[in-house]
Amino acid sequence: MIVRNIKDIIGSEQEVHAKDGQWSSRRMLLKGDNMGFSFHETIIRANTKTHIHYQNHLEAVYCVAGNGKIEDLATGEVHDIYNGIMYALNNHDDHNLYGGSEDMRLICVFNPPIKGTENHDENGVYLLES
Repeated sequence: MIVRNIKDIIGSEQEVHAKDGQWSSRRMLLKGDNMGFSFHETIIRANTKTHIHYQNHLEAVYCVAGNGKIEDLATGEVHDIYNGIMYALNNHDDHNLYGGSEDMRLICVFNPPIKGTENHDENGVYLLES
């Protein structure tokens, strides 16, 4: 059984920050935990924009606080995100994620699981780490 407290992750090496400060990802379950997925709490800062294109991962995201928007770059569709909204990037969707008027708190699951040190490259991709 794995039991972790978010308070122990905040400020540790398992809390990864966007290079430009738009988000912080608190990585609670990682590849090394051998669960077949990784599990994160991510904080999207208010009034920010992040380009994301997970070409190597699928992700499901559930908003538990705050607000923002997601823009599908293939279709131009924009969806509001707020407490109770889930979205899944089931087609490696190229998108922009916008922080709204307040920080957004998201619970995220990645498949395949990430190792823990990943950050977006210049194309919004997490590279596969061995």
